Amino acid sequence: MAPRSQRLDPIIQIKQRQQDEVAQQVAAREASHVEQKARLEALQRYAAEYSSTPEQGATLNPALLANRVAFQSKLQQAVAQQMQIVDRSREATEVERARLMLASRETHVLQKLAASYRTEESRVADKRTQKELDDLAGRRRAPALGAAEGESR
Repeated sequence: MAPRSQRLDPIIQIKQRQQDEVAQQVAAREASHVEQKARLEALQRYAAEYSSTPEQGATLNPALLANRVAFQSKLQQAVAQQMQIVDRSREATEVERARLMLASRETHVLQKLAASYRTEESRVADKRTQKELDDLAGRRRAPALGAAEGESR
């Protein structure tokens, strides 16, 4: 039967793979979040540029002014919507990071347990080896003592 430490190895490998998968998901979420923030910034810049007052001397008839106001309103809605997307993206990234921390903690605990088992197994093996050496030395010494006692008589 395999030692306890070796029986944990497949479980540790599975947990490590799961941790790696979660790490990849975190990286994907972070990349998505960065992309969504960049879109928000671009929208905000565009809205700021568009909302600046028209050039002096430019005349706007009422229909163009109404179109301009409607477009600015739509831009502001798009900015607000993108802000919500960025917030959700940030929250999803934080959830994935928390999952990664948990997966990492589980893997670490199993690795420490396996290391503890290995240490105990090594200690037991060392004790067994020492006992065998002591027994062997005792067996070698016993005939020598018997011969020495016979000579002294």
